[in-house]
Amino acid sequence: MNIVERRRIWFLISLVAILPGLLFMIWHQVSQGTPLPLAIDYTGGTQWEVRFQQDVAPTDVRAVFVEAGYPDTTAFHVEDNQTVQLKFKTIDTAQKEQLAAKLTERFGPFEERLYRSIGPTIGAEVSRAALLAVIAASVLILIYIALAFREVPHPFRYGTAAVVALIHDVLVTISFLSIMNLIAGWEIDALFLTAALTVIGFSVNDTIVIFDRIRENLRVHRGETFATVTNRSLIETAQRSIATQVTALLVLVAILLFGGATLKIFMATLVVGLVSGTYSSIFTAAPLVVAWEEGSLLGRSEEA
Repeated sequence: MNIVERRRIWFLISLVAILPGLLFMIWHQVSQGTPLPLAIDYTGGTQWEVRFQQDVAPTDVRAVFVEAGYPDTTAFHVEDNQTVQLKFKTIDTAQKEQLAAKLTERFGPFEERLYRSIGPTIGAEVSRAALLAVIAASVLILIYIALAFREVPHPFRYGTAAVVALIHDVLVTISFLSIMNLIAGWEIDALFLTAALTVIGFSVNDTIVIFDRIRENLRVHRGETFATVTNRSLIETAQRSIATQVTALLVLVAILLFGGATLKIFMATLVVGLVSGTYSSIFTAAPLVVAWEEGSLLGRSEEA
């Protein structure tokens, strides 16, 4: 199989995986004022999850908050039709007690499942820290790979391709979360940063292994073209990369299926991110280096 010559197919698959997320970001920016469905970890505010003794409609619960002076409240079901999660601006203890009294008056006694409140200043600090962490990781990876592969021609291209693959993985996970936001109301919370950095770590490790094999094969097979050497290296390392990631995925899927509800979004993000990381290491990073070396992004149309 000639992976490199078919790179137009792999790049198209990546585009199809990323495009829904980009379209969602545009729609969310226009409709909500932010490109991503950020949780209160980043925006600040109050998250309150309550469970009633009977089925309730989120719109009815939200109406109580709107009447109390919180028009920006969002409400949706979680787990079942008796449990509602509410998100609104930051409040103090007295305001919470007033809202609890109104809910009890309207719907009867309820159980508090979750309550947390984050000020806007803290939320802004978390957002800045998250952005800086991802940027710093990308820059350090670029520098490290460029230095580690300084013996091969154009080492900067290897580092750039690795960073592009990382951005690809982050965008794929954002696309997945965007779709799940529409389906189940999932949001990007503080754990997303942890998941993103974990995915980056796994992905760059795979990419470096492949690049290292390319470096070795360039010494051994001096008479072959760069594309041929790269394809040989991909075939030699693909089985190892896939086997390593499948081992990790089995553990993550088990936790996703049998772990607690609080870990569901985090584990699902990791699963999607690791699958994307394996894909991008094999089908994005190395073919991108070949495309740069040959000056042809899509490769030749005929099969090798």
